[in-house]
Amino acid sequence: MDPSRAPDDHAAVREFLTTRRAKLTAARAGLPEVGQRRVPGLRRSEVAALAGISVEYYAKLERGALGGVSASVLEALARALQLDEAERRHLFDLARAADGSSALLRPRRRTSPRWTVRPSLQWVLDSVTAGPAIVRNGRMDLLAANALGGAMHASLLDRDPGGRPNFARYTFLDEDSRRFYPEWDTAADVAVAILRTEAGRDPHDRDLHDLVGELSTRSEEFRGRWSRHDVREHGAGTKRFHHDVVGELDLAYESVDMVSERGLTLTLYAAEPGSATAANLGLLASWAATARAGAPGAEAP
Repeated sequence: MDPSRAPDDHAAVREFLTTRRAKLTAARAGLPEVGQRRVPGLRRSEVAALAGISVEYYAKLERGALGGVSASVLEALARALQLDEAERRHLFDLARAADGSSALLRPRRRTSPRWTVRPSLQWVLDSVTAGPAIVRNGRMDLLAANALGGAMHASLLDRDPGGRPNFARYTFLDEDSRRFYPEWDTAADVAVAILRTEAGRDPHDRDLHDLVGELSTRSEEFRGRWSRHDVREHGAGTKRFHHDVVGELDLAYESVDMVSERGLTLTLYAAEPGSATAANLGLLASWAATARAGAPGAEAP
């Protein structure tokens, strides 16, 4: 997304396909090395042959003309480029965005209404007491949290009181993020991949466009990652954090789409029972309770 103009669906398709083609070697694709390659990755003719389409047709697709392309062609293209599930979904999202008929069904440059947490959802979050729980959208705005989730992300929340804290903005524009994320490069890669995935899913979201424009203008680290066109599906794994009060937190997480709130993700964190992190979560809960009560000594548990 160029911050100076509206999203260009053709450019997004072109850049995604060319970056995926550049990442795939002939050996990995099971093709012989024939002649010297001027640029990394497969030739257009090789991708076309693997997908079972003509070179001319593939060249047209790579120029961004995905509108009206059949699902079978998209599947063949995904197989030829060896796309993972997140990349495959992104390709289909780009095709839907490029389809003129589907574009007519949604407003251009949509601005999302201000989201507020339903009381019942907050009750559910608050019922989770053993670990942090948060809700975010595809732009990586932190929308809701339980007590431990708010305490874990206290630094982020303190920087935007009463506003809409954003994980991507914090990661790339606030030096404190390099303390909070000990594995900062990984956290930065994930943040950009989530935004890129959301851009394919909803390319006319004004708030997302403005966020990407801001980060592209102000962060060279973001610009470099954005140009890679990497995408990512949320799921499960482990993450490391360094909280400025309780120290290291090595947490397992599970992320799920919220059926009741389209486009939102619920993430639950947990510590291994009996671990140092489990003890630190206990300290964090105590610190959070003290801070909420406004008692003296809230700086430390």
